[in-house]
Amino acid sequence: MAITEEVKIRPYARLLTMLGEQLIKNERIALIELIKNSYDADAKWVKVSFCGFGDGYEILRDSKIVIEDSGHGMTAEIIKRHWLNPATPEKKLRKLTKDTTEKGRVIQGEKGIGRFAILKLGRKIDVVTRAKGDDFEHIVGYDFSQYDDDFLTHNGEEKELFIEDLMVTYFTRPPQFIKEQPLLLGARREKREPQGTRIEISDLKGSWTEKKIEAVYRDISRLESIFVESIPKRSKKNNSEFQVLIYKDETVQNFHEQYLEKLRTLLEERSVIRIEKGFFNSELNQFVFSMNGVSKSINLRDSSLTGLKVFRDRFGNAGNLLGKRKIECGSFNFGFYVFDFSSQAPSKFQLDKEDKEILRDHRVYLYRDSIRVYPYGEPDDDWLRIDAYRGTISAGHFLSNDQVVGYVNISQKNNSKLKDKTNREGLIEEGDATEDFVTLLQSLLAYIRQKPYAQYRKDLENKKSHDIFRTEQIQQEFEELKKAVGENKKAQEILARAEKEYKAERQYLTQRAETTEELAGVGLSVETASHDIMGIMSKVFANIDGLIQDLMAADKIDKDAVLKELQSVRGGMSFIEAQLKDIQLLFKSSKQRRKSIRVKEIIEKVERIYKRLLTKEKIDLTIRSVGSPLVAKTTDAVLLQLLLNLIDNSVYWLMQTTTKEKKIEIVLDGNRCRMTFADNGPGIAKDDAPYIFEPFYSGKGEEGRGLGLYIARQLLERNEYSIELAELKSEKVLPGANFIVNFVGEEK
Repeated sequence: MAITEEVKIRPYARLLTMLGEQLIKNERIALIELIKNSYDADAKWVKVSFCGFGDGYEILRDSKIVIEDSGHGMTAEIIKRHWLNPATPEKKLRKLTKDTTEKGRVIQGEKGIGRFAILKLGRKIDVVTRAKGDDFEHIVGYDFSQYDDDFLTHNGEEKELFIEDLMVTYFTRPPQFIKEQPLLLGARREKREPQGTRIEISDLKGSWTEKKIEAVYRDISRLESIFVESIPKRSKKNNSEFQVLIYKDETVQNFHEQYLEKLRTLLEERSVIRIEKGFFNSELNQFVFSMNGVSKSINLRDSSLTGLKVFRDRFGNAGNLLGKRKIECGSFNFGFYVFDFSSQAPSKFQLDKEDKEILRDHRVYLYRDSIRVYPYGEPDDDWLRIDAYRGTISAGHFLSNDQVVGYVNISQKNNSKLKDKTNREGLIEEGDATEDFVTLLQSLLAYIRQKPYAQYRKDLENKKSHDIFRTEQIQQEFEELKKAVGENKKAQEILARAEKEYKAERQYLTQRAETTEELAGVGLSVETASHDIMGIMSKVFANIDGLIQDLMAADKIDKDAVLKELQSVRGGMSFIEAQLKDIQLLFKSSKQRRKSIRVKEIIEKVERIYKRLLTKEKIDLTIRSVGSPLVAKTTDAVLLQLLLNLIDNSVYWLMQTTTKEKKIEIVLDGNRCRMTFADNGPGIAKDDAPYIFEPFYSGKGEEGRGLGLYIARQLLERNEYSIELAELKSEKVLPGANFIVNFVGEEK
């Protein structure tokens, strides 16, 4: 007969080891957890003392760590009902009824296991606590020195131990530690209030060194936001009251007192790009921030973001962006400071060795209600996966972790779906909220690298090139060398040979660059046309295979059917021939001689190459002629390169928009010798306009090479033609990007 009974769940004592030892990564995090408890208790100060240690913080027999605070302390009821019970819901319930403490601090803990971080530090623990208005101190004593670290043996004897078998001592007494008395905190004297908690940990585990203590000091100094502007106005006053000090015996430890001050100076004076007062609005799907003092806003449908692969992989293109759901992570604040580590940085942005070491010690920090989420911000932490993307996509598309220092500030109120891991090692990574959050930050940082930082680098390169060109620097240096060698004939011969070889090499490289630029369009045209060619080839092979089967199976040949199939095959081959002929015009062997060409004929060739894609994306391409036919004296290849790049760019950006009627319009004005090429896509951003014809500058994110418009302009200029953005409203044909190509001085 089956017997049914109810049994209790009885956790083994080793669960404490799993909560304390295994969930808490190291001693440093253990201390931070205990300090966070003091913060939640509205403590004005926390004093961490390393007592009785030897030289270099060697652990001796009587070594102990004491953590004392001025918080609200605990009553007997709180100790018995909450402190001694793992996973107590006390803080969780407090959050549901009131999300802040009396001092306005947002409660950090909620899982009720942070106190077991003590077990990471030592085996003997004495907790002395006194609540406000209480006449007695309450003492809780743990002594686990008789157990092994996994609670599997007791005094060396194997024993089945459950949590309920572990006994702690509890008693009350008149105040000895927590009472009103004078207190010295660093250089400041104040009165010790008769409330708070004191935790003394002995029979210590692990090891301590001065370097570890310094790391603890730095961690504590970063517990609150090190970025002044990131602290919400409401909490600045309250947070400023929270002070943490580290002592060795009776001596306060001040490691690198000016460290944070130096960092703040670097942020303010040496960063080339300052993204400040940043806010992501999850209702409007919009970033708002100040960049080097200028206000900016970027909507998630902006082409600056939709052109990024990292963005599209998560959210799709602008056409279906967030069509079925909202951003899950909620709104948040941010700020980033970008540095130029290169030796080419202007003097005002240059960094010395010490500067670089300070910056490399920081990354992008995450704060929840202005209290740090560990380990984000550590030098070896890549929580935004930037290093991973630089390795798998392209280093040039992302800022390196070294050169960015910043913060992101979330809150429990606005970002309830961004939850901490149980082990306090960052956010839970699964789920839409965290993925949305990380992708938004990755995309913003990628935008900074590919737009404002790329513009900064372009300005540097242009200034350097301009200076060299303006001063004819290299030729001047040759002349100075000639004067320096004087009458030394041997040196004169070497110098003359070097100058001759330099000029020859420069001419050779110029010719190579021109050849490369002329051939650059071949790949683009082949890539586009190959889809159509392969499609037609498949149909041709199907016709041929069908014809072969019919001939093999039939006793009598149907000439009309065979003729029909052959005509279909020929039609397909004719299409392939036409496509290849258009592409062949780009080959160097076919484009050496300049001739008078009707521009419309080349447009029609490019339209044929893009026909499939234009049809698929429902893009209407129209050609409008004004006056006499527009004729240019050049080569087919130059016009093909120009039009391939213009149409390819337009198609790409029109694919990123939600515009229902997508248009490309080309106006050929033979009387004025010019062509206007326009679309109704997102257009060229004002910040991008000065750079779009620069090499390697692209608005297409990871997919862009940044060479199309640069090469088009180079080829036109060799023919004394030009291409510019239409700036006047009267010159624009459609509301998107408008380019004007001037064919000046051509023969008609």
